[in-house]
Amino acid sequence: MVANPGGGSTDAGGGPVRHIPVLLAEVLEALAPSAGKLILDGTFGAGGYTSAILAGGADVIALDRDPTAIAAGQAMVAANAGRLSLIHSQFSQLGDHAPQGGLDGVVLDIGVSSMQLDEAERGFSFSKNGPLDMRMSASGVSAADVVNRAKLADLIRIFAFLGEEKQAPRIAHAIEKRRAEAPFVTTRDLAGLIEIVTPRKAKDKIHPATRVFQALRVFVNDELGELAQALFAAERVLKPGGRLVVVTFHSLEDRIVKKFFADRSGRAAGSRHMPMVHERLATFDPIGKSMVSASEAEAEANPRARSAKLRAGLRTAAPAEAADFSIFDLPNLASLGKLGG
Repeated sequence: MVANPGGGSTDAGGGPVRHIPVLLAEVLEALAPSAGKLILDGTFGAGGYTSAILAGGADVIALDRDPTAIAAGQAMVAANAGRLSLIHSQFSQLGDHAPQGGLDGVVLDIGVSSMQLDEAERGFSFSKNGPLDMRMSASGVSAADVVNRAKLADLIRIFAFLGEEKQAPRIAHAIEKRRAEAPFVTTRDLAGLIEIVTPRKAKDKIHPATRVFQALRVFVNDELGELAQALFAAERVLKPGGRLVVVTFHSLEDRIVKKFFADRSGRAAGSRHMPMVHERLATFDPIGKSMVSASEAEAEANPRARSAKLRAGLRTAAPAEAADFSIFDLPNLASLGKLGG
């Protein structure tokens, strides 16, 4: 991950971290793969979950918006003789790739893979100097476009909400002043300015630029919107008894997943001050604990797991509800389309 706004330690912006599937045992327990099942892995990455699901006997449809992940996964496709389909797609569009009969499971690991962090040219990490990019799909508006073109007020809102950065106004004003002289081009251009504006204190566990880099990455890739759309899509394509398993890495993501499962739990509609209008049928029942986090042993062995949270639900036979994004209470941030590309 690029940051952990929840306050824990993180491999944000640091050196190379070997990719280890997070909460793998817990994911498999919640997902329950077996022969005859078809499971969609919406975030293929390095294929950690997909490989384990295949080993459990299930067939897999795997998606990834990163073309480099798709290319790297072709060997796994070839090795599994028709049991794995690997598709270049955003996971918000998972409904387009589900068969008519539905899916037995959907798993989503929300976050940046260590492979992306390791590639300086992708611009996700400031530990290696590279272009200020951060686009998972390698197309569209980049982080440099946002930093160099977004209005001051929009930068403040992006940093404050998506990065939970307390110094958002100070950092945004410094960016506005500097970009009038010369545009930001590289990751260290931006990280260096932030370090000057908000120097690192001895007690700080993360680099001063960590939260801003997280905010830019989340904004550039519309990660919160993608997650919300994927949850609604999973509700539509899962069979009764199908399982939705989501692993998140910071509080904003986890809040969306938590609100989704709470909303789909079948609570009564209408105001608590007014007579009940109608009873809503649950579209998901909880699987196990409402939230599962990594053990101390896993967190010590794999720093990426420290902030991970798993939530899972079992699809009921109730019809899917409308995709109502208001349940997530997300703010309207600046439009990417206005920033060019």
